[in-house]
Amino acid sequence: MANYKRGDVVIVDLGMMAKVRPAVVVSIPRADRYRNMSVVVPMTTEMRGGECEISFPKPPWLKHECVVNVLGVAGVDDAKIERRLSSFPANKMREIESALRRLFAL
Repeated sequence: MANYKRGDVVIVDLGMMAKVRPAVVVSIPRADRYRNMSVVVPMTTEMRGGECEISFPKPPWLKHECVVNVLGVAGVDDAKIERRLSSFPANKMREIESALRRLFAL
């Protein structure tokens, strides 16, 4: 059983359009002792310039430029996470956290 940590960039099956995509883990490891799940925000190449998009420099392990879409926040079973790619930059994680606070009025 893999434990993914906050800030991990992972490849995950979100059940959309029969494909897997990169996403950033935003939850803490083992947030619920009865469920083996993580909360992620997906990365997308569909950039619209919205308030819930976090841009970042394209890393070498991505094929195309993309953004993190905070509106796509989702809980996923860790079994749907195929693998870890990298860590997301700390300064950009702070932007994701800020966008989540705004989104959920926290």
